[in-house]
Amino acid sequence: MKPAAFEYIVPDSLEQALSILQEHGEEAKILAGGQSLVPAMNFRMLQPTLLVDLNKLEELDHIRRNEAGDLLVGAMTRHRRLEFDNLVAQYAPLLHESIPSIAHPQIRNRGTLGGSLVHADPAAELPVIALAVDAQIKVQSIGGERTIPSVEFFQGMFTTDINPDEILVEVAIPESSARTGWAFKEIARRAGDYAMMGIAVRITLDEDGVCEKACLVYLNAGDGPMEAVEAAKILEGQPRDDQAFEAAAEKASQDEIDPLGNMHANVDFQRHLANVLTLRALDLAFQRADVDRGENL
Repeated sequence: MKPAAFEYIVPDSLEQALSILQEHGEEAKILAGGQSLVPAMNFRMLQPTLLVDLNKLEELDHIRRNEAGDLLVGAMTRHRRLEFDNLVAQYAPLLHESIPSIAHPQIRNRGTLGGSLVHADPAAELPVIALAVDAQIKVQSIGGERTIPSVEFFQGMFTTDINPDEILVEVAIPESSARTGWAFKEIARRAGDYAMMGIAVRITLDEDGVCEKACLVYLNAGDGPMEAVEAAKILEGQPRDDQAFEAAAEKASQDEIDPLGNMHANVDFQRHLANVLTLRALDLAFQRADVDRGENL
């Protein structure tokens, strides 16, 4: 199919783009990588009257650190750049580890961080990573800017806390504490397919190897990235322990996620996958945290 008729504007500056959005409101849509928007337009699931192409806005394509040690990533940064950037590998290893799981290289060459986050697909990797790393999401309008914690940004299936006149401009990833381990695991029918289930884990240990803080976030497990808060509480205050892992995996997979099922995996199978992936991810995350702890003893 072909999209419905629309106007097309390529602004030269962020200010011009924001002015256009303020003028046209919900009738306009932002074009970043277009990997989700263009297919939706082709199927006429979306019919904007105006497309605002951000691909000339080089100020939204950056990766750098600020004085506080946070990693700042521009919204127009391509997945492919995230995959190979040294700063991402060093200061956001969970993000770095997840990128090769996103579709195929051709998609990653065009897809952007901001586009994926705003689209908020429940089966997408990057919203889950944003929640797991406690990313702070900066959006901007003509009236000013605001920073939204990732836990508040995602509000349901394909729904976020961003207004029609706002653009996501930057994502800040806080520097990890010492003795922090991470893991990302997912299972798909074929490489590049949407995952049937996935999980991102971050674990921080104290000097004695006891879990101080845990975060478990699942993809394709509900109407958005699903954080298993109660499962994390089971791990906190515990050393590396198989029984604690099993209890957390059971709690998360049976009580805290809400998988919808699909033609490739029914709900029961998705819960089974969540349990298995949780055990694998926790084991790897604790190993990595232990290595970091050993280097700092």
